Amino acid sequence: MCDRDTKTRKIASLHTIAAVDLFCGAGGLTHGLEKSGIAVTLGIDIDPACEYPYATNNKANFLLKSVEDVEGSELLAAYNGADLKILAGCAPCQTFSSYNQKADSSDKRWWLLLQFSRLVKEIEPELVTMENVRGLMDQDVFREFVDDLEERNYHVDYKVVNCAEYGLPQQRKRLVLLASQLGPIKLLSSKEFKKKAKTVKEAIGKLPAIKAGALNHKDPLHQSSNLSKTNYQRILVSKPGRTWRDWPEELVADCHKKKSGKTYLNVYGRMSWDGPAPTITTQFLGFGNGRFGHPEQNRAISLREGAILQSFPKKYKFTAPGEPISKKALGRLIGNAVPVKLGELIGKSILKHVMDTMLPSAKYNGESNER
Repeated sequence: MCDRDTKTRKIASLHTIAAVDLFCGAGGLTHGLEKSGIAVTLGIDIDPACEYPYATNNKANFLLKSVEDVEGSELLAAYNGADLKILAGCAPCQTFSSYNQKADSSDKRWWLLLQFSRLVKEIEPELVTMENVRGLMDQDVFREFVDDLEERNYHVDYKVVNCAEYGLPQQRKRLVLLASQLGPIKLLSSKEFKKKAKTVKEAIGKLPAIKAGALNHKDPLHQSSNLSKTNYQRILVSKPGRTWRDWPEELVADCHKKKSGKTYLNVYGRMSWDGPAPTITTQFLGFGNGRFGHPEQNRAISLREGAILQSFPKKYKFTAPGEPISKKALGRLIGNAVPVKLGELIGKSILKHVMDTMLPSAKYNGESNER
């Protein structure tokens, strides 16, 4: 038995810890919290497509319900009398994303963060964590969320982290907030987290080769989108890490020939083997939607490759056996997910904080449970 397991059990013997995951999606945050050693009892989401992957791969129960309709009493029951309650979640972030130029405060999703705040007031968890896009920091709704926490005597810390520095094989910058009633809290540094940088090749380099529009029969999630005749010609002349500026003139899209389109270089590109992937969005299945071309095969990355780059385990199940696979629906779930590695970082940061405040003589060594 590892030293870290012993210490986690020592905490549990003094204070039971349980978490509820709002806006849980396919389970990335929950899976990461569980890997860190935190028990998650309930995940809540309004999207029916989330139920199978969430409930199948995690120990927590799933509640199909809008967070707007959830009452604090429901959450309190889910904690099963735990001494320390964690309320976690990632409110839908498309309205605050740099990829979305049209959303504004008239979008209903804009205000879901205040529903998160309402539930904090109703159940008063000892610990709160929230993950979102970095653009949220510039919005009044975020300032209101932080002010509400501080008015309720929470110690609040938040920062933008590049997940690639914590072992995610992807350049993904996210806002992470931690809040505690126990005392000052902060996210672990990359040195404390003890995860080395990971390249695209290390993450997906050993998966079986497939063609555009094909799938691997042993793993139906390892399937890619078809390419049009023109896009197939484009990917043939695309080089890892380079741009469409390398193409012959006849293959360059008309929009990129215009002055307004000449700076859009991060589309129609291949990933590089020897570095992290770009940010995985909900559109990662399309070669023309970003730098989502496979480093050497003539296709965009597959659903499974996208999930692995989001640090989901290679055997994470997203659909029931025999169920038709909707690439659009699963691409959305995978792209919107909190990376499992980031969830693990959050969980380990919380455990270190609890040790520092509850067991100051114990020294946290940063190891985790691997599933």
